[in-house]
Amino acid sequence: MSIEIVTGLLTEHPFTKGFWPDHVARLAAMASEARFLRNELIFHEGDHSSLFYLLISGNVALEVVSPGRPVLVSTLYAGEVLGWSSVTGDSGKQFQARALEEVHALAFDGARLRHACEEDYAFGFWFMRSILSVMSGRLQAIRAQLLEVYTPVA
Repeated sequence: MSIEIVTGLLTEHPFTKGFWPDHVARLAAMASEARFLRNELIFHEGDHSSLFYLLISGNVALEVVSPGRPVLVSTLYAGEVLGWSSVTGDSGKQFQARALEEVHALAFDGARLRHACEEDYAFGFWFMRSILSVMSGRLQAIRAQLLEVYTPVA
């Protein structure tokens, strides 16, 4: 995939909203293409995957593995991100990720992204601001799920 195509995909991705053109160019230089087939496991719960993904197309299930079967926690769609813990340096993955259909994504090495953030504070600010927005949205979604499950029926 050419750098021009990658730059175009990044420019259109919601995660990079507000990024400066040179920040998008920096990300484009670090991107690699990733594709997953329907039902393919992207990573297992507990894995130490170092990859961060920007989903371009397709849906991904985030699941908790319980005895007998995985339990769906959330579904991620095109325009969302996967694997933000790779950027924060957290230990193992909290969930299992599985492609619900063919998935096309841009993949980034988490350690390389952390280094880029340390090397260029403006880039790091915009990147981490976007990561925090993702984390906040995920916490709000889980809170809504918990309220739905535990709200007493009148």
